[in-house]
Amino acid sequence: MGTALVIENDPTDDARRLGEWLTEAGLELSVVRPHAGDQLPADLAGYAALVVLGGDQQAFPTTDGTPSAAWFPDVEALLRKAVRHRLPTLGICLGAQLLATAHAGTVERSPAGPEVGPAVVGRRDAAENDPLFRYVPLIPDVLQWHADEITELPVGATLLAASTRYPHQAFRLGDRAWGLQFHIECDTAMIADWATDSALLAELGYDRDLVVAACDAVMVDVEEVWQPFAARFAALALGELDDDGPRRTLPLLGH
Repeated sequence: MGTALVIENDPTDDARRLGEWLTEAGLELSVVRPHAGDQLPADLAGYAALVVLGGDQQAFPTTDGTPSAAWFPDVEALLRKAVRHRLPTLGICLGAQLLATAHAGTVERSPAGPEVGPAVVGRRDAAENDPLFRYVPLIPDVLQWHADEITELPVGATLLAASTRYPHQAFRLGDRAWGLQFHIECDTAMIADWATDSALLAELGYDRDLVVAACDAVMVDVEEVWQPFAARFAALALGELDDDGPRRTLPLLGH
């Protein structure tokens, strides 16, 4: 059994359902909480995968040039090592943004405004050749909760999913590191916590209870898409992913 290093950047955004899916698929999780004072490892020796979760911070520096969180430079260093050594890596929301900034991508406050609640994204053609995304539906359900966005992907990144207002919804760096702008780890309780006294909801003028109910209504659909995705990520980390089999094909109309 392999172990995934899970970096929790914010106490309100733990691995939750994603953690359950990964452990069900055979990975052990070693959770490090730098927001609570945990020390990040200097390297990734002994780990089978790296997962970097979201948070309320920004991936770009504050106005005085300091990191939004003191440990972010160390997280970015680990992300660079993971990509360089082809360690299976998954970044969620802020984690995806840090994966981008660690490799000279650009993250900034989104000119399109915050994106909150249930949504869909569109799979790009390049996903057909991706070991994880090729099995994701063409328009999968996701959960969104962000005000920042990746406005420029790192050089060499492969765009895997997009939406009209936010073109960089999912990408891959190298052949084993993925960034997801959206959330797949949330359960309804996590969303309800985020929605309490939320500045984003206030900015958008959204009703808290309606947002929570709308997210709850798509939880089953999110799980249907992203639990198998997480299982394939775990299989890749454990060296069990057989990617030589036939690809899923769409039926012809009328057949």
